[in-house]
Amino acid sequence: MNYIENQTFEKINSAEKPLEKGEYENCRFLNCDFSQANLNDFIFIDCEFSGCNFSLARTTKTAFREVKFKECNLLGVRFDECNTFGIKFEFEKCRLNQASFYQLKIKNTKFKDCQLVETDFTEVDLTNSLFDNCDLSETVFDYTNLEKTDFKTAYNYSIDPETSNIHHAKFSVSEIAGLLYKYNIEIVK
Repeated sequence: MNYIENQTFEKINSAEKPLEKGEYENCRFLNCDFSQANLNDFIFIDCEFSGCNFSLARTTKTAFREVKFKECNLLGVRFDECNTFGIKFEFEKCRLNQASFYQLKIKNTKFKDCQLVETDFTEVDLTNSLFDNCDLSETVFDYTNLEKTDFKTAYNYSIDPETSNIHHAKFSVSEIAGLLYKYNIEIVK
């Protein structure tokens, strides 16, 4: 496997020329198109992806360690199939609709200004994570550890406090209905 470090890659289109399989450390990827790309077994350490498209990319055993995604499309990405050793990432201004994080331990993860519509966080450990100004419409939080997670500026979430741990989590009063949805009650302002 090739080892590539301290490089910047711009406007790569994986459909025209696939990214060379390898371990990428401290690299930057700018405006690249990895949609439907085969990224299986790739390793990304301390990398930043900015303006990239990962929609429906294959990520089986892909390692994301200390990776930042900014303004990326990650529609339908199966993070649950990634290599979990040292997995750590953060997302800013990204679209993660229909992505899956099923059963991952991703404590302290930051989601800032992201769209996470129909995203799956079933049985995920999100302890001490942050959802800052994120749209969580139809996102699934079943048996999820949300202890100390910050939802103060998140919106459109539905979380069942009986099936998920929300101990010391933070919520705004304006979105509190997202914790009571299953009771079919009317909340009047």
